[in-house]
Amino acid sequence: MKASAPAAGPAAKGRPGANGRRAANGTPVGGAGRRRVAVRVDGVVQGVGFRPFVYRLARDLALDGHVRNDTRGVLLEVEGDAPAVGTFLEALVAEAPPLAVVEHTDVRELPAGRSDVAGFTIGDSDAAGVADALVSADGATCADCLRELRDEDDRRHRYPFINCTNCGPRFTIVRGVPYDRPQTTMAAFPMCPSCRAEYDDPGDRRFHAQPNACPACGPRATLVGAPAHVTDAVAAAAALLRRGAIVAVKGLGGYHLACRADDVEAVATLRARKHREDKPFALMVADIVAARDLAAMSPAEEQLLGSPARPVVLVRRRTVARVAPAVAPGSRELGLMLPYTPLHHLLLHDSGGPIVLTSGNVSDEPIAYRDDDALERLGAIADAFLVHDRPIHMRTDDSVVRVVRDRPLVLRRSRGIVPESLALPIPCTTPVLAVGAQLKSAFCVAKGRRAWVGHHIGDLDDARTRSSFVEGIAHFERLFAVAPGLIAHDLHPDYASTAVALEREGAATVGVQHHHAHLAACLAEHGVTERAVGAIYDGAGLGLDGTTWGGELLVGDLRGFTRAGHLRAVRMPGGDRAARQPWRMAAAWLMACGGAQPRRPRALRDAVADEAWATVCAMAQRGFAAPETTSMGRLFDAVAALCGLRARSTYEGQAAVELESAVELTHRGAYELPSDDALVLDPRPLIRAVVDDVEAGTDVPIIAMRFHRAVAEATARVCGVAAGDAGVESVVLSGGVFQNRVLLELTGDALRAAGLRVLVPERLPPNDGGISYGQAAVAAATEAGAG
Repeated sequence: MKASAPAAGPAAKGRPGANGRRAANGTPVGGAGRRRVAVRVDGVVQGVGFRPFVYRLARDLALDGHVRNDTRGVLLEVEGDAPAVGTFLEALVAEAPPLAVVEHTDVRELPAGRSDVAGFTIGDSDAAGVADALVSADGATCADCLRELRDEDDRRHRYPFINCTNCGPRFTIVRGVPYDRPQTTMAAFPMCPSCRAEYDDPGDRRFHAQPNACPACGPRATLVGAPAHVTDAVAAAAALLRRGAIVAVKGLGGYHLACRADDVEAVATLRARKHREDKPFALMVADIVAARDLAAMSPAEEQLLGSPARPVVLVRRRTVARVAPAVAPGSRELGLMLPYTPLHHLLLHDSGGPIVLTSGNVSDEPIAYRDDDALERLGAIADAFLVHDRPIHMRTDDSVVRVVRDRPLVLRRSRGIVPESLALPIPCTTPVLAVGAQLKSAFCVAKGRRAWVGHHIGDLDDARTRSSFVEGIAHFERLFAVAPGLIAHDLHPDYASTAVALEREGAATVGVQHHHAHLAACLAEHGVTERAVGAIYDGAGLGLDGTTWGGELLVGDLRGFTRAGHLRAVRMPGGDRAARQPWRMAAAWLMACGGAQPRRPRALRDAVADEAWATVCAMAQRGFAAPETTSMGRLFDAVAALCGLRARSTYEGQAAVELESAVELTHRGAYELPSDDALVLDPRPLIRAVVDDVEAGTDVPIIAMRFHRAVAEATARVCGVAAGDAGVESVVLSGGVFQNRVLLELTGDALRAAGLRVLVPERLPPNDGGISYGQAAVAAATEAGAG
């Protein structure tokens, strides 16, 4: 926890310098004991109260000088007593504001005593030059603002847009840098005299707070369609929620759809109207105490839940949790988040209980964020709209995180995290755009040693999502002044992201193999440039041999890789249809076990017709419309189907999610998953054992755990062999399958027990949401090697 900066006061002005000379205001000037420095501060230092912090710190230490924003970050000069300047430089980093991230300070000594001008000022921002300043993520409402929100005597009592330099909207409202009010969507709201006085007062918490506003001059909330006499739109919306209504709520980065989480009928209605059959809904709860009523959480999970990013955190639900069964069907977990705007705090307080707060869209469309679009697209879903008149410049979904061995594992990287930058271990000599893959899309722009991974966009199958993808790239290129000379893309020619890359003019392109990008993303995140083994498990990625890979054992670094092993290849009947119908993969693996058409397993007899089963088995036998795959994700699908958990999926990865959720964690048994000298894992003995256990009536949680342990132990075994053969000590575990906490923990524990260093994505998702960063890292390293 960072200490608070000392407040300026009369005593600061009277503190003597080394030589005792003072200016008219009491500040010491001149003399041999004086020191003058110019400092450039890089990092997240705009829009987080950094200049007011510098001002107060300098005044408290009786230093002269000035501070201002520019397109790169913050520039400042201070002069005064030499020990005081030293103290200032230390505190500049150690006591920075809560939302600030000081990455680097460049201190340059200047001749002291060259001016008799005393005092410290905040100068106007300098918009000249190439933009290189970092933009802060949106921050959850701070404790000070919450106290004012609840204080009946405060002029901002129940004001839904209260904020200060320590909290509030940032990324979602910024149009450009330097971060000043005219460069945000708050430009349309001139400050009233009271707000302007706060903004200009160095002793005020809102000194130079760009989104500063109040009920007299700032944005206003409205309940669309409410009677004219309704003066408190949030209270009126909460009353509708209590009566079972579905309300569309405009938040920081877009619209959500809300209903009471304990209202069975309301949750079922929301599912039906949104066309979301099974995928779990996120819940918002008022505070940590309310979260504890619904879930059993570790200290690390509680800390993450209450962090300024306010992500959705996946936590183990209590059996007595009072939420409708349809909130998270087939899952032992709930996705919980705390309020992150004052509007949300008011809504939770007034509604009296947890609420579903799910993305404002239909099925797999991007989240609505423009008012007219939201009214059109969500009109058939929502009974009412709680809106406001502050425009959202950039849409962002909620971030989703889970905790594994007390460390965060990001599953969706968006609001509250984006647009924080990541370092590249090998810098770009040419600015890079990396466009990622097809699913869970997120782009990346990079220049020099810095890379910015964009917010979660979604699956690029939808035209609206593709449009959002292109708009997001353009915004990041403007915001961070990246003019790509090199564009990295996946090898798959049919991905929409590949088409975006190849359609761009004026830049060279480079294709990066899908699983190499996963490996590289994790290595680069940890700053590793040496070779490592990578167990990269996911649903699908085009391999170098033209087949669909997905259960890969690689040995490589940022520049290249070799395929050291893989899961045994099997047919995928119907191609991509098999990902949506796990029973097809069950049939394919059973065919691989015997050759002749197998009997339908007991668990699938009601779910799959005789004719369909025979057709798919024939496809797997003949290879007609059934490409080969080594996908570990599809193996999870097959086992889930054989257990009777999921014959058909309504969302990507559903079968694997439900298989993980079913495990009996205390069971110690494991199936056999052998490998040969070429490190090819052969699941056929495992598949036979699963079928035998199902037919014998073994409980599904036992089967699920035996399967997870088999995959973990086999993975650790072949990784150990590959590491020994390659002479490396590090193993990367990545790819969408390693979103599975049970598998990740078991595999990581086994590898560490064998003396190997385990690298896991932490700041980026292991799924395709992190792949663009890996592509950028590969492009930078390859270009550097070629040079």
